[in-house]
Amino acid sequence: MKVVESFPHQVEHVEHAWIAMPDGTRLGARMWIPASARQEPVPAILEYLPYRKRDQTRQRDDTNGPYLAGHGHAFVRVDIRGFGDSEGYVTDQYSEAELSDGVEVIRWLAEQPWCSGRVGMIGKSWGGFNALQIAARRPSALGAIVTVCSTDDTYVDNMHYKGGCLLGDNLSEATTMFAYQSAPPDPAVVGGGWRAQWMERLELCHPWLTQWLEHPWRDAYWKPSSVCEDYGAIQCPVMTVGGWADGFTNAVFRLVERLDVPRRALIGPWSHRYPHVGVPGPAIGFLQEVIRWFDRWLKGVESGVEAEPVLRVWMQDSVAPQFSAYSERPGRWVAERSWPAPRIEMRRFPFAERRLRLEDVPSEGAPPASMLSPLSVGLYAGKWCSSAVLPDLPGDQREEDGGSLVFESKPLPEPLEILGTPRVELEVSADRPTAMVAVRLSDVFPDGRAARVTYGLLNLTHRGGHAKPAPLIPGERVRVTVPLDGLAQRFPAGHRLRVSVSSSYWPLAWPSPEPTTITLYPDHCALWLPERPPGPDDDGLRAFEPPEGAPPSVEAFTEPGERTWRVIRDLQDDSATLEVRRHDGRLRYESTGLELEKRTLELYKSKAGDFRSIEGETHTLRGFTRGEWNAKAVTHTVLTASAARFHLHASLDAYEGRERVFSRTWTRDLDRQLV
Repeated sequence: MKVVESFPHQVEHVEHAWIAMPDGTRLGARMWIPASARQEPVPAILEYLPYRKRDQTRQRDDTNGPYLAGHGHAFVRVDIRGFGDSEGYVTDQYSEAELSDGVEVIRWLAEQPWCSGRVGMIGKSWGGFNALQIAARRPSALGAIVTVCSTDDTYVDNMHYKGGCLLGDNLSEATTMFAYQSAPPDPAVVGGGWRAQWMERLELCHPWLTQWLEHPWRDAYWKPSSVCEDYGAIQCPVMTVGGWADGFTNAVFRLVERLDVPRRALIGPWSHRYPHVGVPGPAIGFLQEVIRWFDRWLKGVESGVEAEPVLRVWMQDSVAPQFSAYSERPGRWVAERSWPAPRIEMRRFPFAERRLRLEDVPSEGAPPASMLSPLSVGLYAGKWCSSAVLPDLPGDQREEDGGSLVFESKPLPEPLEILGTPRVELEVSADRPTAMVAVRLSDVFPDGRAARVTYGLLNLTHRGGHAKPAPLIPGERVRVTVPLDGLAQRFPAGHRLRVSVSSSYWPLAWPSPEPTTITLYPDHCALWLPERPPGPDDDGLRAFEPPEGAPPSVEAFTEPGERTWRVIRDLQDDSATLEVRRHDGRLRYESTGLELEKRTLELYKSKAGDFRSIEGETHTLRGFTRGEWNAKAVTHTVLTASAARFHLHASLDAYEGRERVFSRTWTRDLDRQLV
């Protein structure tokens, strides 16, 4: 990213401001405002997050805020109540209090003398979620949003469940939020009452994992935070952005198809990051695109965004699998004027006996094929939501495929390009009432290496929908459709397509309650791919500018960190552990004098074929130091299960210096409810 230090507008920085809510709770804000806005008011762009503006998003905010303000839009970064320096507390994601506060913040911004009365929202992940959710409430001043790595459906595409299967990232996300909930406010901002505020926060803190496990079906719990319940509620222009290595990209296709507002969709090769710092690359000048979007919808400037294709994506070239993260992903930009694109047609590839046919002809006489996948299938699956800071993308699939049913085509006679959402139709039976399938599509190289390009999961008890699952009747054949994650991919001539089906995929997803044999009937199974011919807009697309940003804040490591991703196989007791260590060391923020210590350890375990041995264990530490002030919160969570119940044990300990000032444990047993 190119660092830019001079902008068209001089910028005033406000390190901290309070925004009062109707109930008296104050939210902490950090602001960058064009100096000329006092005489010529400008629109405000809000980013609204729980992730601590004072420290943990400081460097990112320092890159984005001055850049946007320097180009004529005030940028305001607000901590959600109960996080960072904001007062109050929350008990879950996307609560009524959080969203009502967001509407009130927009009203407050619109009334400031430096604001033109027009407000936009931008956000990645949580911030992208609440941009959509708040837009659906239609605050009068909200003129447009940019939502990155987000979802319209918090049950179907989120870190909790996928295809009705419990994700390992459910525990990972709960661990992250456990750490953020228990972190103290900064006394340099909130003053001498910081400790009382911290103690209240700790008293009300609890592991959100509990309520997420209590709602494994798509019930009323998920609907208030899912804008797919009423797309028509969103009336402002929407730019929706995703990355092929991210977990939230499916929502981009749904939003661009179903919203009835000016919209633009962009999908690059990136993981869970903003595109101007996107990895895998190429990164793009995303902040310039944001300015063009808000110039048009908040200022009325004819920036050209309306004349551009509604969907622009990075068509990925074939790339060999590797366990380390990709720095760059080869490919090219392509575009569609409308979505769904009428010229993209679904092409059918029927299954045969251990084969995938390239011709859509009936398959007859293929015998049933059965499997009971070992619990080690999935150790090399990567994370549901990649950050591309570890080797958390999938590696070579050959070892995974050894525990799966595999259906592989002949070499492709010519290149095949696809864009959209593939699906796999299966006819299966199971010998237990609860079962799952993991379906993977791989690009197989002439030398045999297999790169996973997309995948899908389905809890077979959800075969009739996610609202009312029903147990399987052992031995009964059922027809199901497994949606695979959307993608844009070019398969070269001479490569093969491979569909792999397994009955487990741990630790990406929690396995079935007990060993389950799945039988598949190939004559009634097929892969469907959205084949895309070259488009008329592909060669004439406007080039993205190089990525730019303001100078990041000065930070210095006072203690080095360590990041590792290890698979540990113990042959003596036939156990396997995925160990994910994210130790960021100790980081000093020179502008505030604060030192932050941030450590996370995740362990996902199994032993041989013992489904009772499945265990997820996480540890976090967040330490804050400035001079004599030293506060630290430590969390520990363990999740195990029997065939009928999940068993949760969690603990939280808080320290001032070496003295433990708070300690609590939670133990819960929760019904599995066909998970």
